[in-house]
Amino acid sequence: MNLDEAIDLAESKDLDLVLVSPNPEMPVCKIMNYGKYKFEQAKREKESRKNQKAVETKEIRVTPNIGNHDFDFKCKNARGFLESGNKVKFTVRFRGRELNNVKSGEDVLNKFAEELSDVSTVEKNPHLEGKSMFLILAKK
Repeated sequence: MNLDEAIDLAESKDLDLVLVSPNPEMPVCKIMNYGKYKFEQAKREKESRKNQKAVETKEIRVTPNIGNHDFDFKCKNARGFLESGNKVKFTVRFRGRELNNVKSGEDVLNKFAEELSDVSTVEKNPHLEGKSMFLILAKK
């Protein structure tokens, strides 16, 4: 159908002529209510955004010489964060002469990773930045 006939047909039905495929040899057009189409498209997009869940990163700070009870308590909190779909970032802060013994902080972070290995995977291995060492765990 040529362009003039298509435009006349669309106007007779009080609809719009929409270019679907702008192929130079054979353009494809569709007769539709374009305003209604854009509204429904925006509605679908809004609905899909509503169903998305942003992943948060929860931070848990510890010291290199953490006690057993504190360790268990922090593990329990981290397990809850991981099961609710968040990532957990463990931070070991070194103060004063603790910076000379970085290995103890790395051992603490590895112990957290091992304790939570049933519900999480290590996303970023322990690494030192300034006076802090980080470990990031994500849900399995």
